[in-house]
Amino acid sequence: MFRVPKAWLICSSVLALTTFILQAQAPGDPLESNDAIARLGRQMTGGEVALDYREGAGYLPSLLERLGINIDSQVLVFSKTSFQHAFINPKNPRALYFNDNVSVGTVPGGSVYEMMALEPSRGLAFYSLDVRQADHPVFQRRGVECLFCHGPGNNGAAGMVVASVFPDAQGVPAYTSAFISTIDHQTPFDRRWGGWYVTGTHGSQRHMGNAVAIDREHPVDLEQANTQNLTSLGAKFDVTKYLTGSSDIVALLTLDHQVGMVNRLGAIGVQYRREQQGSGLHNGEQQRLDDRVRDLVDYMLFVNEAPLREPVSGVSTFTETFAQRGPRDRLGRSLREFDLRTRLFKHPLSYMIYSDLFDAMPPAVRVRVLARLHDVLTGKEAGPVYDSLQPAERKVLLQIVLDTKSNLPADW
Repeated sequence: MFRVPKAWLICSSVLALTTFILQAQAPGDPLESNDAIARLGRQMTGGEVALDYREGAGYLPSLLERLGINIDSQVLVFSKTSFQHAFINPKNPRALYFNDNVSVGTVPGGSVYEMMALEPSRGLAFYSLDVRQADHPVFQRRGVECLFCHGPGNNGAAGMVVASVFPDAQGVPAYTSAFISTIDHQTPFDRRWGGWYVTGTHGSQRHMGNAVAIDREHPVDLEQANTQNLTSLGAKFDVTKYLTGSSDIVALLTLDHQVGMVNRLGAIGVQYRREQQGSGLHNGEQQRLDDRVRDLVDYMLFVNEAPLREPVSGVSTFTETFAQRGPRDRLGRSLREFDLRTRLFKHPLSYMIYSDLFDAMPPAVRVRVLARLHDVLTGKEAGPVYDSLQPAERKVLLQIVLDTKSNLPADW
């Protein structure tokens, strides 16, 4: 059998990444980003706001407050899956904080805060901020080093990555055929969160979190004792180094869902614009666009969501604070309300319909997405795939959208 030289494979991978980067930074893109971090950076430069430095916590509390990120969104990952991997291990996990538009990562001993923002024109933007105190802290836009992990794997668009791996006792992932890629809400419960800490209760359901593979001869055999239904992480590492001691299971479930939405929204926009720059949309491209629209709408409606077999409960205030952020319809219903008994949300339609990334889809794509969503919610689009959406539930979802979503087409 003919074997492709390893050097050829490396060169091919580098060429693919280089092509992706050149396309992502193509001429004509706006010079100034309009994501939340860029806007905050301009306010800091103009002297309108400042970041406060707190001894022992650095800029982190002030940074989260300025970006509208709650501390209770903290989740902890101990696998070496960041460019600051040298500092990450099960005794010194990396903390992530997030809201609908921004995520911030930090690890004790690290040199920078890592930040990622939804950028309507391009999908994702990456930044860092030096952890050291400075007279005038400045956000630095990042590029190539982030795209090696967040790059071409998402159908040509930069993507969020929440990976489940088999970590050893130092947090090094076992890169074998058992390596699991990005998690979303369709990932079965028992395949989630390898390399992550998880706090909360979930009955007899088992996940891969809170565990390492102790035996190097068996790198995919994770430890079983003291890994499930943990309500405290104090026995695992020094939690006083972090803003809170939790890595909340409800926050993790929410982040999993959000990753799938962000990646689909980013990819569909990039792919459409690329095809438009070519020779336009012909029959094949039209069919591919229809398939992408169908996939996006189905994901928004939690089709094929991995079910919860038993109730799930977090240990932080995330469940309450996330639901409070609305918006709500005339009857007080919100797409942010949790179910946590058999599924993630009470009303199965993604809250990311309110995001800037959703509204920034190319107009022709946005029209198609909303048209298909309307067809499903009104019962015009039926079929076995939507059997779980009962007529009464479709009616509720339709009313919530009508009451809370702006810029809907006239036929809604």
